Amino acid sequence: MSERAVPILLSRDLTETLAFFGRLGFENRGAPPEEWQYLIIGRGGIELHFTEDSSVDPLTTASMCYLYVDDAQQLFEEWAGSVEPDASTGSRIVEPVDTDYGMREFAVVDRNGNLLRIGSRR
Repeated sequence: MSERAVPILLSRDLTETLAFFGRLGFENRGAPPEEWQYLIIGRGGIELHFTEDSSVDPLTTASMCYLYVDDAQQLFEEWAGSVEPDASTGSRIVEPVDTDYGMREFAVVDRNGNLLRIGSRR
Protein backbone atom coordinates (compact mmCIF):
# COMPACT_ATOMS: atom_id res chain seq x y z
CA MET A 1 0.00 0.00 0.00
CA SER A 2 1.28 3.43 -0.93
CA GLU A 3 0.90 6.06 1.79
CA ARG A 4 0.60 9.80 1.24
CA ALA A 5 -0.80 12.93 2.79
CA VAL A 6 -2.79 15.65 1.09
CA PRO A 7 -3.19 19.10 2.66
CA ILE A 8 -6.67 20.61 2.81
CA LEU A 9 -6.31 24.38 2.57
CA LEU A 10 -8.91 27.13 2.95
CA SER A 11 -10.40 29.17 0.12
CA ARG A 12 -12.73 32.17 0.15
CA ASP A 13 -13.72 31.42 -3.45
CA LEU A 14 -12.99 28.03 -5.00
CA THR A 15 -13.44 29.28 -8.57
CA GLU A 16 -10.87 32.03 -7.96
CA THR A 17 -8.54 29.49 -6.34
CA LEU A 18 -8.85 27.19 -9.36
CA ALA A 19 -8.01 30.11 -11.69
CA PHE A 20 -4.96 31.11 -9.58
CA PHE A 21 -3.51 27.61 -9.52
CA GLY A 22 -4.52 26.98 -13.14
CA ARG A 23 -2.02 29.70 -14.12
CA LEU A 24 0.62 27.59 -12.30
CA GLY A 25 -0.19 24.47 -14.32
CA PHE A 26 -2.58 22.76 -11.89
CA GLU A 27 -5.73 21.11 -13.20
CA ASN A 28 -9.06 20.31 -11.59
CA ARG A 29 -9.14 16.61 -10.66
CA GLY A 30 -12.56 16.61 -9.03
CA ALA A 31 -16.06 17.88 -9.67
CA PRO A 32 -16.65 21.54 -10.52
CA PRO A 33 -16.16 23.58 -7.31
CA GLU A 34 -19.79 24.67 -7.20
CA GLU A 35 -20.94 21.03 -7.19
CA TRP A 36 -19.04 19.87 -4.08
CA GLN A 37 -18.05 23.18 -2.45
CA TYR A 38 -14.65 21.46 -2.46
CA LEU A 39 -11.74 21.58 -4.89
CA ILE A 40 -9.16 18.93 -5.77
CA ILE A 41 -6.32 20.12 -8.00
CA GLY A 42 -3.15 18.48 -9.19
CA ARG A 43 0.02 18.98 -11.14
CA GLY A 44 2.05 15.86 -11.83
CA GLY A 45 2.31 13.99 -8.52
CA ILE A 46 1.28 17.02 -6.42
CA GLU A 47 -2.29 17.15 -5.17
CA LEU A 48 -3.91 19.93 -3.13
CA HIS A 49 -7.42 20.07 -1.72
CA PHE A 50 -9.36 23.21 -0.81
CA THR A 51 -12.52 23.68 1.20
CA GLU A 52 -14.56 26.84 0.95
CA ASP A 53 -14.79 29.16 3.94
CA SER A 54 -16.12 32.67 3.26
CA SER A 55 -14.67 33.96 6.55
CA VAL A 56 -11.07 33.46 5.39
CA ASP A 57 -8.97 36.61 5.83
CA PRO A 58 -6.14 36.28 3.30
CA LEU A 59 -3.88 38.59 5.29
CA THR A 60 -4.03 36.45 8.45
CA THR A 61 -4.65 32.87 7.32
CA ALA A 62 -1.95 30.56 8.65
CA SER A 63 -2.47 27.49 6.41
CA MET A 64 0.67 26.18 4.80
CA CYS A 65 2.20 23.15 3.14
CA TYR A 66 5.52 22.05 1.67
CA LEU A 67 5.87 20.78 -1.90
CA TYR A 68 8.90 18.67 -2.81
CA VAL A 69 9.81 19.05 -6.49
CA ASP A 70 12.67 17.94 -8.74
CA ASP A 71 13.95 21.45 -9.55
CA ALA A 72 12.72 24.36 -7.41
CA GLN A 73 14.71 26.96 -9.37
CA GLN A 74 13.20 25.87 -12.69
CA LEU A 75 9.69 25.85 -11.22
CA PHE A 76 10.19 29.31 -9.72
CA GLU A 77 11.22 30.63 -13.13
CA GLU A 78 8.13 29.02 -14.69
CA TRP A 79 5.75 30.44 -12.06
CA ALA A 80 7.35 33.87 -11.51
CA GLY A 81 5.39 35.60 -14.27
CA SER A 82 2.10 34.00 -13.24
CA VAL A 83 1.87 35.21 -9.65
CA GLU A 84 1.08 38.92 -9.47
CA PRO A 85 1.72 40.51 -6.08
CA ASP A 86 -1.53 41.80 -4.58
CA ALA A 87 -1.38 43.85 -1.38
CA SER A 88 -5.10 43.37 -0.67
CA THR A 89 -4.72 39.57 -0.50
CA GLY A 90 -1.02 39.23 0.30
CA SER A 91 -0.56 37.09 -2.82
CA ARG A 92 3.08 36.92 -3.89
CA ILE A 93 6.01 34.77 -4.94
CA VAL A 94 9.31 34.89 -3.03
CA GLU A 95 12.73 34.38 -4.68
CA PRO A 96 14.52 31.04 -4.15
CA VAL A 97 17.20 30.69 -1.48
CA ASP A 98 19.67 27.97 -0.54
CA THR A 99 18.97 26.75 2.98
CA ASP A 100 21.44 25.49 5.55
CA TYR A 101 19.57 22.15 5.51
CA GLY A 102 20.46 21.45 1.89
CA MET A 103 17.38 22.64 0.01
CA ARG A 104 16.76 25.22 -2.70
CA GLU A 105 13.43 26.80 -1.73
CA PHE A 106 10.98 29.46 -2.75
CA ALA A 107 7.51 30.39 -1.54
CA VAL A 108 4.12 31.27 -3.00
CA VAL A 109 1.29 32.87 -1.05
CA ASP A 110 -2.06 32.44 -2.82
CA ARG A 111 -5.00 34.85 -2.78
CA ASN A 112 -6.37 33.13 0.34
CA GLY A 113 -3.21 33.60 2.41
CA ASN A 114 -2.11 29.95 2.06
CA LEU A 115 1.69 29.63 2.12
CA LEU A 116 3.20 27.02 -0.17
CA ARG A 117 6.91 26.42 0.36
CA ILE A 118 8.48 24.65 -2.59
CA GLY A 119 11.87 22.97 -2.45
CA SER A 120 14.33 20.58 -4.01
CA ARG A 121 17.61 19.09 -2.79
CA ARG A 122 20.69 21.06 -3.86
